[in-house]
Amino acid sequence: MNVLPVVLSGGTVGAGAALLIRELLQPQPALAPALKRSAPATLTLPEPDLGREEVWGRWLLARLERLPGVRVPATNLALLGQGPGAFMLKKVALAGLGLLCPVIAAIPWIIAGVGLPFYVPAGVGLVVAGLLFITPDLAVRDQAKRAREEFAHALSAYLDLVALKRAADAGPAEALEKAAAVGEGWPFRYLQGALRRARLEKIPPYQALSELADAYDLPVLDDVADIMRGSATDGAAVYKALRARTAALNAELLAGQAAEANAASEKMTAPGALLAVLVMLLMAFPAVIRMLTV
Repeated sequence: MNVLPVVLSGGTVGAGAALLIRELLQPQPALAPALKRSAPATLTLPEPDLGREEVWGRWLLARLERLPGVRVPATNLALLGQGPGAFMLKKVALAGLGLLCPVIAAIPWIIAGVGLPFYVPAGVGLVVAGLLFITPDLAVRDQAKRAREEFAHALSAYLDLVALKRAADAGPAEALEKAAAVGEGWPFRYLQGALRRARLEKIPPYQALSELADAYDLPVLDDVADIMRGSATDGAAVYKALRARTAALNAELLAGQAAEANAASEKMTAPGALLAVLVMLLMAFPAVIRMLTV
C-alpha cells in the first residue's frame, strides 16, 4: 500500500484546520510591534553638523570635566562664538605637546652621551604641560574682555540711535528694533537676534535684552533694559535717561582707554631705560678700553 498520498492528504487537512482555528480564535497581536506600527511619524530636527575637532573635544570634555581644575568658560566661549569641544581639544593638545617637548629636547643629549636623570625631563614636561594647559583660558579671557569692550562701544552708538528714535515719537519696541537694524557689526547682530526673538515669542523687548545680558555677561546692556522698562509712560524722560547713560558710558570707555595707555607707557619705561644704559656703555666702551691698555 502506497502511504505517500495518505500522508500528503493528512498534512493538507491538518494545515487547513490549523489556519481555520487561527482565524477563528484571532490571537492577540504583540503589543510593542503594534504600537510601533501605529505610532505617528514624528518630525525630528537634524542636529547641526559639528566639526571633527568639536566632536573629539566634546568626547574629551565628557571624560575630563569631573576632574578638579578642569573647567570650560562657557560664557566667554559663547560670546566669542567658539565651541567648548574645540576649546578642550586645544587645551589637551597643548598639554600633550608640553609633555613631549622636554623628552624630544633631551634626545640629542642622550645621543651625545650626556646622561640625564629621568625625572628631569619628566618634571620639566609636567610644568610646561600645566602652563600650556591654562594658556587657552588666558587667551579666551583676554579675547572676551576685548569683545565686551567692543560691545560697549557699539552700545554707546546704539543708545544714541534709540534716543533719537524715541525723540521722534517712536514706540519702545520700534525704537529698539530700528536702531538695531542700522548697524552691521556682531554686537548689532546680537541685538537684532534678541529683539527678533522677543517679537516672535511675544515678550517685552527689554526682557530679551536682559536675557541677552545675562547669557553673555554684558552688564552695560542691563542698563538699557532697565531704562526701556520704564519707557512706556514718558518718552522725554527716557530720552534724557538714554542720553545721560550714553555720556556716562563714553566717559567710562575713555577712562578705560586712558588707563590702558598709561599702563602701556609704564611697561615701556624699563626697556627704554635699559636701552639708554646700553647706549651709554657702548659709547664709553672704547674710552675704558683705551684707559686699561695704556
